[in-house]
Amino acid sequence: MLRRDVLKSLAALAAVPGAGFAAEPGLQLGDAQPFDASTVRARAKALAEAKYKPRPMIPESWQNLTYDQYRKIWFDGRNALWAGSDRPQRVDFFPPGLYFPQAVEVNVVENGSARPIAFDMALFDTTDKFPEVELDATLGYSGLRLRAELEQPGIFQEYAVFQGASYFRGIGTGEIYGLSARGLALKTADPMGEEFPDFTAFWMETPQPGAGSVVLHALLDSPSCTGAYRFDISHGDTLRMVVSAEIFARTDLEHVGIAPLTSMFLFDETMRQRFDDFRPAVHDSDGLLIYNGNGETIWRPLANPVNLQISSFVDTNPRGFGLMQRARNFRDFADLEALYHERPSLWITPQEDWGRGAVTLVEIPADLEIYDNIVAYWRPSEAIPAGTSHKINYLMHWGHDPAPHANRPLRVLGTALGGRPEGGKIVTIDFEDGPNVPKDLSGVDIVLRSGGGSLSPGLVQRNPETNGPRLAFTFEPGEARNIEFRAQLRLDGAPLSEVWLYRWTTG
Repeated sequence: MLRRDVLKSLAALAAVPGAGFAAEPGLQLGDAQPFDASTVRARAKALAEAKYKPRPMIPESWQNLTYDQYRKIWFDGRNALWAGSDRPQRVDFFPPGLYFPQAVEVNVVENGSARPIAFDMALFDTTDKFPEVELDATLGYSGLRLRAELEQPGIFQEYAVFQGASYFRGIGTGEIYGLSARGLALKTADPMGEEFPDFTAFWMETPQPGAGSVVLHALLDSPSCTGAYRFDISHGDTLRMVVSAEIFARTDLEHVGIAPLTSMFLFDETMRQRFDDFRPAVHDSDGLLIYNGNGETIWRPLANPVNLQISSFVDTNPRGFGLMQRARNFRDFADLEALYHERPSLWITPQEDWGRGAVTLVEIPADLEIYDNIVAYWRPSEAIPAGTSHKINYLMHWGHDPAPHANRPLRVLGTALGGRPEGGKIVTIDFEDGPNVPKDLSGVDIVLRSGGGSLSPGLVQRNPETNGPRLAFTFEPGEARNIEFRAQLRLDGAPLSEVWLYRWTTG
């Protein structure tokens, strides 16, 4: 999805000269309507009881903008919501067009009333290369960007973007945008095609002076369902979002993705030979981390397969899951432009029992880093019947290492795989050092299993660079086209490391 390049280029335009001064000419607000905690829910419920009606498309002159043309229009930060006030937030708005052919309703809430923000071309700056476009009643904003004083007083830096379908992105202070989240996923990788619900309206609550968080409400709509969402967003070194949502089913929702995450993984040491690239790795995330309901900590390195792969990690009441970026040194990527080592990880923590289901990982073949080819989400075992609703509550933490630290076993730092001159394959798994790692590694037990081929017993040695243990083993695939591996280090009968799961495939 080329939208990642659009967001990347728009992020560079966040610090517009004059941001924080009085709006010129300023946002134009419509008539006030009552608003309270039940407003969005009531609207979502009423929509679900009616036949789905898609929003009108914007004029073709906007839809036909090229990528380069779209980059030549941008929001003037002097016109941001709450610019020139003592409110602790600034909100910018994105123009429609290109990948965003339908307008999104945007409202500001204060003192129990919501007022719509009118679309106004005067709020944007353009270069002389921006073409003539038609202006009519279908036009509106395509999304919004949140800014706050993250590092210096008076300097409002962005930390979250909501734009496109139900996509949104966040970063901890000082990080670079990477993976995305979505409000809901429907029928991901389904042979009949995926359905992409849209956030069709937003309501931004006016924060009090000095507040460290902001509340954003969103209305979701699609042919199969509607939804009412509330995001309580707190910026910082780790960005925290509290998500409360209720989904209203128009049809039986049999393949639902709760708290879906979307990322990019092109290659690393496990498949370096497939890419002629000066960089040792290219990815926004390098693994799926799961804390399952049985108390196990599972690490699944990501892959860019030759064929579509879907993995289901069956569970009951998961404690959390997320897509992580554990490669944190510049030398891991050697990319001065993309700065992949500064991309955030994203951790999901359920706020109630989610019952039976599976953390689902979808890995899609990709040949370029512009494509988001990784999707992870929670898929409930039971369908959501038509005419009913389903409530979900979870926390999202975006940051360097946002997963819980207490009592966690040794993390997997990296996985490498390659051929052996004498035949077969060798796999190395590096674990971090920790206070529980004995000086004598001979007492560490190796649990190593495979679903095919022949496997060596494995050997644990100390990595002189990390000072942590390295597990190495070899395998002969034989006639197997794919093999599932499971490995863990244990000490005195207890887990010393995360459970490492890996799917090897030919090609």
